[in-house]
Amino acid sequence: MKILVIGKSGQLASELINLDIDDDVISLGRDDFDIFSKDSIQMHVARVKPDVIVNASAYTAVDKAESDVKAAYALNEKAVADLASVAKQLNTRFIHVSTDFVFNGSTNTAYIPDDDADPAGVYGASKLAGENAVRSIYPENSAIIRTSWVYSSYGNNFVKTMLRLLEEKEELGVVVDQIGCPTYARGLAEFIVALVKEGDLRMIYHWSDLGVASWYDFAVAIQELGYEQGLLSKKIPINPIASAQYPTPAKRPVFSLLNSNSSNNVLKSVHWIDNLKRCFERSSFQETDFVQ
Repeated sequence: MKILVIGKSGQLASELINLDIDDDVISLGRDDFDIFSKDSIQMHVARVKPDVIVNASAYTAVDKAESDVKAAYALNEKAVADLASVAKQLNTRFIHVSTDFVFNGSTNTAYIPDDDADPAGVYGASKLAGENAVRSIYPENSAIIRTSWVYSSYGNNFVKTMLRLLEEKEELGVVVDQIGCPTYARGLAEFIVALVKEGDLRMIYHWSDLGVASWYDFAVAIQELGYEQGLLSKKIPINPIASAQYPTPAKRPVFSLLNSNSSNNVLKSVHWIDNLKRCFERSSFQETDFVQ
């Protein structure tokens, strides 16, 4: 099977490319084609002739999106619509990765795929617009995967930021009143491959690691496991703070836990602490340069 990953340098794309699988995984990044041109998309996808397209590209600068609306929608909606159209023209299965930020976080129970989306900011709204484009253009052979709090040894993410700050600072404050669940990008990549092998695609899946956490809980675990694995040379106090003490341009969902029960019929997920340990133990993570 030939899998074409749209995106090359991001966390998910990097994990998909580096999975040890028999399938042929090919990636296209911004240096290879113009994602904002439907003609360019069509030419390069037709050349690759994939069995499935996985869109791992996205505008993910949550705060910047509030003032950079046009750019957020260009990548998160228009480019997605063009990719779905090309996939339909070529009769190629299409998987699009979305986010927990399509929900406003006003509930206190984990969101299921059928729950109504109501984003609180531009980033979530642009991602929802991309979802709607896929559903409108190519519902018969596409899947949308919503995920949350993605991290890995690649790219920029909360784990790598925390490891750097924990090494540099004498004390940290981390938000305690935003609840969700971390997702190891490698686990997400493994789920996508398992889904591809299933054949038939439903429209919307939720995927995150098992369990529940606040950003504070996540930071504490990063310090504990990071110190155990020799990624940190010391431990420092981590203080829980309210979101109001750390204002940001974009409003974050207070509660964005995803219910992934139905996705576990495809692949069993792992508790987020176990996946964080797995991430730390991988050699590629050990070789990154957060310890100064």
